[in-house]
Amino acid sequence: MTVWGEIEYTAVRELRGPLTVVEGVSGVGWDEFVRITMDSGEQRNGLVLEVDRGTAVVQVLEDTTGMDPGGLRVAFAGAPLRIPVGPGWLGRVCNGRGEPIDGGPPVFGKAYAAVSGSPINPVRREPPSEPVLTGVGAVDGLTTLVRGQKLPVFSVAGLPHLELAAQIAAQATAGGEAFSVVFAGMGLTHPDAAFVRDALEERSAAGELVLLLNTADDPVIERILTPRVALTVAEHLAFTDGRHVLVVMNDMTSYAEALREVSAARGEIPARRAYPGYLYSDLASLYERCGKIRGLPGSVTVMPVLTMPAGDITHPVPDLTGYITEGQIVLSRETHARGVYPPVDALSSLSRLMRKGAGPERTRLDHLDVAAQLLAALARARQVRELADLVGQSGLSATDRRYLDFDEAFLRRFMNQRSNELRTLDETLEGAWQVLLTLPRSQLSMLPAGLLDAHGAQETGAGNVERGTGE
Repeated sequence: MTVWGEIEYTAVRELRGPLTVVEGVSGVGWDEFVRITMDSGEQRNGLVLEVDRGTAVVQVLEDTTGMDPGGLRVAFAGAPLRIPVGPGWLGRVCNGRGEPIDGGPPVFGKAYAAVSGSPINPVRREPPSEPVLTGVGAVDGLTTLVRGQKLPVFSVAGLPHLELAAQIAAQATAGGEAFSVVFAGMGLTHPDAAFVRDALEERSAAGELVLLLNTADDPVIERILTPRVALTVAEHLAFTDGRHVLVVMNDMTSYAEALREVSAARGEIPARRAYPGYLYSDLASLYERCGKIRGLPGSVTVMPVLTMPAGDITHPVPDLTGYITEGQIVLSRETHARGVYPPVDALSSLSRLMRKGAGPERTRLDHLDVAAQLLAALARARQVRELADLVGQSGLSATDRRYLDFDEAFLRRFMNQRSNELRTLDETLEGAWQVLLTLPRSQLSMLPAGLLDAHGAQETGAGNVERGTGE
């Protein structure tokens, strides 16, 4: 519970966008929670962004419409914004500040925690070693997500990244252990917010989901708070209640743009593409809150989803995200144009921790070998396709033509699945074997002979594989 100071300040110098400048303050610190009372008695909340020689800059969490600087009373809590934490969040739908929008009562908890949080101490981190299976073949088979990992999804406008994020949030499991999902939506349109609620309704009803929805017409300051609330809730569910928690954050580009807007309102000197110079450290302060802590139960795994403006992977948001995280899943316009869902560009995607969480005693004995062979064959198939564009298919060797068949089978039989289809890991890997066996045995040099014999690999290959539609 927030305990407010006895002093209320009335010397509000100005309102500047979402910011309120209060003069004559004392004993006020950065990140303190603020209560602002208007003449009408209506109350709004804020956070201290900056304090300098008795002047405090407060960001208002709601909008500043109707606020008169001459009629405001400002009180400081003496502590950062704190929220109740615990299993009471499960099954609830809230806005980006954690206030219920599902018609239910406020969320209660036995303990409170500051939403600012802090990154996990590297000395206390436990190395990741177990998978989080998403039910999406392209992810589980080739870029396996590991408990405690940070694995972003890079997309562009018009691609089904929200559908993929919702599907993963609806289907992900931790092998039968206690598992929860926290979904933080930022800058969503109202139709997108409704889609997410519908897609995750079953998991929410089962008491396995916390849903935070910040829509595009909500105050921009709330967007900055949303991922922090999500991670604070997730940390308690994981490290106190012993759950494995997946935090899905969509769209981190909207978050970064909100950060840029607030930075501009504060009059800060802009850096690359007008983003604040502290964008890297700000993103790191979020992403590094995930992981496993030695001696504590549970884990927090983070999957940030972000759109690359104009498809530019060197844009500051994906560029800096790539420095902090452990791999990426890249969605492709070309694959989407061919009618494949999810449109993952397998050769541009990577999970750097996959070898820690997949393979013998974790997923399946042949998993890593099959994944490596799939990617090697796909790289060769892409080269053959480029060659065919130059000389025509009639100029290709018989083996090269098999690689073209493999490329098509890879997209239609391995990658493609319905947006509500839960694919087990065994189904994913057996589908991978069917695709690989379209190639002659001599081309499968990365697979042990014992595995090839067990799956009946032929020197002539299996020829064309019937094309599945995934529909």
